[in-house]
Amino acid sequence: MNIKSEEKEYRLDFAKWAVVAALVALGIFGNSHFSAQPLFYRALALIALTAVALFVAYNTEKGAGLWSLIQGSVVELRKVVWPTRQETNQTTLIVVVVVLFMSLVLWALDTMLGFVASKIIG
Repeated sequence: MNIKSEEKEYRLDFAKWAVVAALVALGIFGNSHFSAQPLFYRALALIALTAVALFVAYNTEKGAGLWSLIQGSVVELRKVVWPTRQETNQTTLIVVVVVLFMSLVLWALDTMLGFVASKIIG
């Protein structure tokens, strides 16, 4: 790509992000300006504005990159091998037992060191 086409593409992306910002500002202003209208209609308008803003943002270079990142994350999430219910229960039980054991050990150590310190101090 030459410099002029990159600059034109940058300006176009900047204009698209400006449109997204204007749509967000319009949604905020419209929601407060039409506060007397029923919530249902204001929510529908906000959903419509959000959909248009997301569509415009998707058509930018960074928006397309974000969408491909999300799609890649979904693919990787499908590759995860989730533990069974039995494995989850066993692991949770092990963690609880270790926490209880370590709390008893620390309590005993604290009591012993407190006793030794009180004997030294007098």
